[in-house]
Amino acid sequence: MEMAVDDDGRSRTGTVWTATAHAITAIVGTGVLTLPWSIAQLGWIIGPIVLVLFAFVTYYCSILLSDCYRSPDPIKGRRNYTYMDAIRAFLGEKDVSLCGIVQYLILWGTMVGYTITACMSMMAIKLSHCYHKNGKSAVCEASGILYGIMFGVVEVILSQFPNLEKVSILSYTAAAMSILYSFIALYLSAIKFSAHQQVRGTVLGVDTGGNISAATKVWHCFQALGNIAFAYTYAMVLIEIQDTLKSPPPENRTMRKANVYGIGGTTIFYIFLGLVGYAAFGSDAPGNILTGFYEPFWLIDIANIAVLIHLIGAYQVFSQPLFAFYEHWLATKWPNSGFFNKVYTFKACFPKSRSFKFTLCKLLVRTTFVILTTVVSLMLPFFNAIVGLLGALGFWPLTVYYPITMYLAQAKIRRGNSKWVALQLMSCICLLVSLVSVVGSIADIAQHLGNTRLFKMEL
Repeated sequence: MEMAVDDDGRSRTGTVWTATAHAITAIVGTGVLTLPWSIAQLGWIIGPIVLVLFAFVTYYCSILLSDCYRSPDPIKGRRNYTYMDAIRAFLGEKDVSLCGIVQYLILWGTMVGYTITACMSMMAIKLSHCYHKNGKSAVCEASGILYGIMFGVVEVILSQFPNLEKVSILSYTAAAMSILYSFIALYLSAIKFSAHQQVRGTVLGVDTGGNISAATKVWHCFQALGNIAFAYTYAMVLIEIQDTLKSPPPENRTMRKANVYGIGGTTIFYIFLGLVGYAAFGSDAPGNILTGFYEPFWLIDIANIAVLIHLIGAYQVFSQPLFAFYEHWLATKWPNSGFFNKVYTFKACFPKSRSFKFTLCKLLVRTTFVILTTVVSLMLPFFNAIVGLLGALGFWPLTVYYPITMYLAQAKIRRGNSKWVALQLMSCICLLVSLVSVVGSIADIAQHLGNTRLFKMEL
């Protein structure tokens, strides 16, 4: 059966469910594992409030951003295939370069963060078996370098998928895995809480004194804001996800439903996991909640395997837009170069096997890019601090500022209008939050650098 062709000559097959799967895969990433620790820094009152506020801001700005997929009219206007295309259409060329640097830096940084977390998950599996066999006091070791190389090899192979639309099956799988390991973390936290039947933690979070100074408390609170922001990382791939949707109905309406399902569902779960994890561990909540458990080792193994599978798919959701950007730029800059533009076809010798099309640029440059990302990841084994820094750097410009600015231009809302004032106020508050989060994360990284060796990853 012949597929319907859209107004730009492309055939799109995406639905609200594929978009929701992509969204959940992008949102529910490694950030969810830091939530109990983040709540522990902020306390019983401020912690949940911050979670809800981040969810509201992310949802509202995602609605504004989804209307920018077409311009100037959000339903019948010209398509903007990427986030940068939308910036170019509404704000002009001068904003494109700055936005592009931030967007693709965060995409790459997320790939680094996911590689670090994948290594930690594989290390946790080995260590849980060691502790189960030899006892908690046993000396157990695991090499993050070996596991990082293994993860990198898998991503090199998967990076040869042609585009984001072709990795929908990975997103379905990754979304399912994220739900699985998140529920296991919630279950284990609930079991730990029921074991001592005492609500741990305080109204104001971790108390100062002992090993925690007042300055460290402040830095950790700032970093917690970045961790929560990273837990809602989504905007930098929203336009690219929306570009996979078929129409009718209009793409922005479908994307609004995906935003509701993706952001709404994850927020409810975030609150449960953050609060139950904090109640179970109190001020001792680990940076990665799964590393706080050793038994039942088989269930912890399942959770860490689910994390690993999720990260394998999520890595591609964030890497494919980056690949598409630089490959299009290179092909346009050197249109007569066979290295960037000549398409080779490889067909396996098996019956009914599909042909594989590639360019030398795609084969070699993507492979090199993944290898370099893996090397950088193994040099910076700071899970919590990296998560906080990425969330802080990407939240304000990509999730808040540009969606609001493009919406104001599209809707032609005048300066001084009450809605203009309200949106600008929200943007300024979010900028302040991002700035203090960056400071907190950098302070934590600086503190760890003095006690950590490069290429030495520890849980």
